[in-house]
Amino acid sequence: MGSPWKPFLLLSVISGLSDFARAVAARPISYAAVLRMKPDSSSVLSSRSRPRQHHSGGLVTPDWPAFSSHPLSALSLLSSQEDYRSEESEEFGPVFVQEPDDIIFPLDSGEKKVVMHCEARANPPPKYSWYINRTEVDAETDYRYSLIDGNLIITNASEITDYGKYQCKAENSFGTVLSRDALLQFAYLSAFSGKTRGGVSVREGQGVVLMCTPPPHSSEVVYSWVFNEFPSFVAEDSRRFISQDTGNLYISKVQPSDVGSYICLVKNTVTNARVLSPPTPLTLKTDGVMGEYEPKIEVHFPTSVLAAKGVTVRLECFALGNPVPTITWRKINGNIPKKARLRKSQAVLEIPNIQLEDSGTYECKAENPRGGTAFKGHLQVYTLPQWVRMINDTQMDSGEKLQWDCKAMGRPRPTYRWLRNGLPLTSQGRVEIVNGEVTIHKVQQADSGMYQCVAENKYGAIYSNAELKILASAPVFVHNPVRVIATLGKDVSLECKPRASPKPRITWKTGDRRIQPNKRIMLLRNNSLRIVNSSRADEGSYVCRAENQLGSAEMTAMLWVKDAMRVELSPSRVEVTVGESVVLSCKATHDTSLDVAFQWFFNQKPINFQQDGGHFEYIQTQSSTVDLMIRSILLKHAGKYGCRAQTSADTVFAEAELLVRGPPGPPGVVIVEEITDTTATLSWTRGLDNHSPISAYNLQARSPFSLGWQTVKTDPDPVTGDMESAMAVELNPWVEYEFRVVASNAIGTGDPSAPSRGVRTKEAVPSVAPANVSGGNGRRHELVISWEPVSEEFQNGEGFGYIVAFRANGTRGWKEKMVTSADSTTYKYRDETFPPLTPFEVKVGVYNNKGDGPFSKVVIIHSAEGEPREAPSDVKAYSISSSEIRVTWKSPNPGPGRPQGYEVSYWKDTEQEESGKKQRTVKNETSMVLTGLEGNSLYLITVKGFNSIGQGPATAAVTAKTRKAPPAQPPTNLMWIQEGNNVSLNWDPVKAKDNESDVIGYMVLLKQEGRGHNQVTRTINPSTMLSLPEGGTYIIEVRALSEGGEGAVSSQVRVVTSSGVRAKSNQCSVHCLPQSLTWTALLLVLLVPSSSW
Repeated sequence: MGSPWKPFLLLSVISGLSDFARAVAARPISYAAVLRMKPDSSSVLSSRSRPRQHHSGGLVTPDWPAFSSHPLSALSLLSSQEDYRSEESEEFGPVFVQEPDDIIFPLDSGEKKVVMHCEARANPPPKYSWYINRTEVDAETDYRYSLIDGNLIITNASEITDYGKYQCKAENSFGTVLSRDALLQFAYLSAFSGKTRGGVSVREGQGVVLMCTPPPHSSEVVYSWVFNEFPSFVAEDSRRFISQDTGNLYISKVQPSDVGSYICLVKNTVTNARVLSPPTPLTLKTDGVMGEYEPKIEVHFPTSVLAAKGVTVRLECFALGNPVPTITWRKINGNIPKKARLRKSQAVLEIPNIQLEDSGTYECKAENPRGGTAFKGHLQVYTLPQWVRMINDTQMDSGEKLQWDCKAMGRPRPTYRWLRNGLPLTSQGRVEIVNGEVTIHKVQQADSGMYQCVAENKYGAIYSNAELKILASAPVFVHNPVRVIATLGKDVSLECKPRASPKPRITWKTGDRRIQPNKRIMLLRNNSLRIVNSSRADEGSYVCRAENQLGSAEMTAMLWVKDAMRVELSPSRVEVTVGESVVLSCKATHDTSLDVAFQWFFNQKPINFQQDGGHFEYIQTQSSTVDLMIRSILLKHAGKYGCRAQTSADTVFAEAELLVRGPPGPPGVVIVEEITDTTATLSWTRGLDNHSPISAYNLQARSPFSLGWQTVKTDPDPVTGDMESAMAVELNPWVEYEFRVVASNAIGTGDPSAPSRGVRTKEAVPSVAPANVSGGNGRRHELVISWEPVSEEFQNGEGFGYIVAFRANGTRGWKEKMVTSADSTTYKYRDETFPPLTPFEVKVGVYNNKGDGPFSKVVIIHSAEGEPREAPSDVKAYSISSSEIRVTWKSPNPGPGRPQGYEVSYWKDTEQEESGKKQRTVKNETSMVLTGLEGNSLYLITVKGFNSIGQGPATAAVTAKTRKAPPAQPPTNLMWIQEGNNVSLNWDPVKAKDNESDVIGYMVLLKQEGRGHNQVTRTINPSTMLSLPEGGTYIIEVRALSEGGEGAVSSQVRVVTSSGVRAKSNQCSVHCLPQSLTWTALLLVLLVPSSSW
């Protein structure tokens, strides 16, 4: 058993690691640090431009690959914390994390505060201010405004003073940025005027418009109409329409059912407030009915509709007219988009997710038999500006030229303006601005700050932000001194890369003398010092001096020259067989003062020992020797293996070749050169032999009838490895085949070639006769012949069918019948002249368009004996209970048409025979008990024989009447007396009702719990004496017996016997016996229901 403290220790370790990971993950990270995180660790030093968040309709989150794609070990997390500390110390200008959004504020809200959100990252932390309609908000003097962090809170907001566009400004010592505009609107819905509305009276058949005249409101509302009383709403159809633009109710043709009171209901979609207009009565004039008139479009969409890309557009069109007009839509010079839907009986054209290509002129047309009218309007789709190219943070040396280019797309085409630290930037002096391009020549320290490119059209504006830093620093060397190790006889470069702005002037010296370039020592453009064909004499100290107007610095490079390293990879060439293993050894001879590292390659790519660990193993044998073991070699492992040895001075690469012998590769393309009815000539090209000569080829074929690929016989046989052509023989005619070829050598069998194209062999006369010819059965005077159909594989051509030949036994001439269906399995021949069970000689042949094929062997088949000819006799039926009648009969005389069973039909005398029921015997039985019958009912019964051919004649109907139903009342007041193992039981007699069978006795059931055996006692009296054979628990039930069957069962009596006599009762009353009865041990109890046990 393990120590009990180990699980707790493990849990403690896991918990500690989890807390540590959470602490590191939760550590705040400066945005500047995040901006500089790259998969390449060197990018922190080398990057001079970084991406920055840009804002338009929402927040764009940066991509942080350092967090998303690399698992961090505990060690790397600790080092990352140190990096964050250094990055957090870097200062940078404001970067928006959250900008204000458009708000629709309900005026009836219980919370009277509006919160406009704004948050920015910056170091030093930013200061915030707000503008409403380009005027700065004075939060210090106006008590209604307050600033919490960057958020603006408006108390007791009202539409009059606070409606408008808001903008957040964030600033620190590095610059200022402005947020996008956010619109603050207020949602409200006033009440209707209480003034009574006048009634509207029109003729029947006339059109009418009921005006809603909604009260003042803000934000979107939805209209509906109440008819007479709430909540009975007007249902819109082809005759009635509610405009969601005007709110009015339009009835194209008034009917008497429209008479009533109408109320306009307006609902605000933001506040969910609802208001009802005063009722408008609608009555009919009595001066006649309005005649038919042509349509008049009463409500329609504007002549010019502007819609933002991506929204759903609703175009309304409804007309008055008699008869009710039909509305149709079309797009001029184009098709209505497939995504469009017609609503409200075609009065509304709805186009979801509107796109630029949906722009155009749309027409609605209203028509009835009296005429038609149309309306046209133009739909124009606009798009907000969207960025195509944005600006990024940039660091530059003073005196350099800055070029920034931002580009956006939109409809109408966006225009551009530039901001520096929140103020407009224009072309002047060193600054040139052309649309979205800004150029600043010879940047200066004063040009540092926050820049914003604004792309806007009349529907919106988007901002792209970037910080410009002008660097100014004296030269600084991060690494000093540096140690450089060179290889004897090879070139070496000494780098000089100081941090400095502006760029410094570089000079090199060794000792006290300045280095002058020559043929062996060169000063490169990147300020590196290059020494060609290094020797021991070049060892020593080299000093790089960097100098600009802000200062100077020096870096010392210590150069050592070491002997060249040699690498030996053995064996350099090796041959193995598939499945074997091999070891390659790589030994490096090098300067002992240097450490060496090894790496293995396969076909110029590094070997991944984790992925390929099943076959490759890296073995370190000595400090300067490593082995590569390749196990269970496959063909794919053949190729060039490389060993790279690397020291701080040198890198040497050596290669070895591994040849793998294995089964041949797949042969080339298989071509079917020639095809006959049973042969196919194939050709192919040789595949790779994998360093073991091909010894033989195997030809395989596949057809719709084969189980996969099957080897076929060939000519010649065998097909040797030097052949590239052979003939497949013994194929089936008129079958579509695919062929492939498999090569073999001494090592094994290779992969198959790709399949050939499918080809069909030519037609031939059928060669296979039908099998299992048999027959029999059928109707009287019929000869039934059956067979197994010939598979399509052996039909050998089109037009396949069967020839059925037969003749009566002892006759000479054959009768032949053509069966044209290839799927047929049966032929029936009928002749009234031959008697039942006449023997026939039968054979079945085949044919197709090419000719007749073979016949099957001759078999003897007898003609049908037919359905039963005679009805059963001596049918008798008598009742055995209220629900059962027994029916008996005698079989008909033997002869053709023997019954295989009998069918009994029965129905009540009050019913038709067709509605009766039928039951069949299981076999050739001559009796049946009909069950489930109604009591005290007269039934008519017939019997008929049947066999596989059909049914014979029915007998004359006989009658039988079921008995009355047994008594429904169970025996009651059961009483029992127990003495030892004897029980005396009595009960009240059961009296039958008029519609029930008389009681002729009683049945007492005695059963022992846990035993399957039951004891039944019958008595004509309402009492009996029972003997309990052994100790245990017994259950007693009593039923009345009648001619109609058994009556209802009584309640159960439970009796328990053991070494002593025990009885229980939970009845409320006890019936005592007369005192004249004296028993040795008496106990009287009433019935104890079994459920109490």
